[in-house]
Amino acid sequence: MFAPGNLTVGVFFPIEAFQRDQPTMRDQERLAVRAEEFGYAALWTRDVPLRDPNFGDVGQIYDPWVWLGWIAAQTREIALATGSIVLPLRHPIHTAKAAASVDRLSGGRFVMGVASGDRPLEFPAFGVPLEERDVLFREGLGVIRRTLDETFPTLRSRFGEMLGTVDLVPKPIGQLPILVTGSSRQSLEWIAEHADGWITYPRSLERQAELAARWRTITTAVAPGTFKPFAQSLYVDLHSDPDHPPHPIHLGFRSGRKALLDFLVALRAIGVHHVILNLKYGTRRADEVLDEIGRAVLPQLKG
Repeated sequence: MFAPGNLTVGVFFPIEAFQRDQPTMRDQERLAVRAEEFGYAALWTRDVPLRDPNFGDVGQIYDPWVWLGWIAAQTREIALATGSIVLPLRHPIHTAKAAASVDRLSGGRFVMGVASGDRPLEFPAFGVPLEERDVLFREGLGVIRRTLDETFPTLRSRFGEMLGTVDLVPKPIGQLPILVTGSSRQSLEWIAEHADGWITYPRSLERQAELAARWRTITTAVAPGTFKPFAQSLYVDLHSDPDHPPHPIHLGFRSGRKALLDFLVALRAIGVHHVILNLKYGTRRADEVLDEIGRAVLPQLKG
């Protein structure tokens, strides 16, 4: 999924073009298997606890942990990722146990993206102060790291205490990769020190090149000799004409496959390691788009 100088492609659930905020979720299992067969690197699941109709999207509707368990049973090799778990709305020990469980049940395929949350209406429902989400994020991530990585840890936080007499089981198969999404109200230096990678949003090539270069500089300073990938999302509406030029849409563009390939190659050149496609705004059937990218774009990136 991640390697220096390489770019891979993943896809967000729902693998579906849909209007308003709720997808049908039809045929997602077959499309997940199809994505694996074509060589997509990862299937991404979102954490949207509550429906806010004004926000415009409820992700894959189902709880991310339940959904990942279901999809893990349908697939064999493709990575399973969250983009992203909203840490302030969940107890970190529950999150750690769920993450380790998915990792074990999938054979070590889980990558956990985490975030501080960007839907203000969700926070009062959980009794969580919106203005404290930056602190809750930092402390929660620390608890997750220690309970996953240590045996019978001794730790105290606002979430509770463990005094070396109890332990979290299961543990992940290896060190679980944790990527921070957006700023999560933290500095980039903090993210580089505490995360295994960074997921950010689509921008112009020029601006993204600047951010990727800054990320490399900071990660080299805080973790010399350690590869920490740079990933981004991208909304795509793939036109049936392969030569169709790109036209902007929300957080992405509409184009034929040739322009998409050119853009992905350009992202690879500036230091992007993984791109997560979102097909929500598509005007074609998602299975057709998934197949065309799998047949005609992904092989070119591997060449």
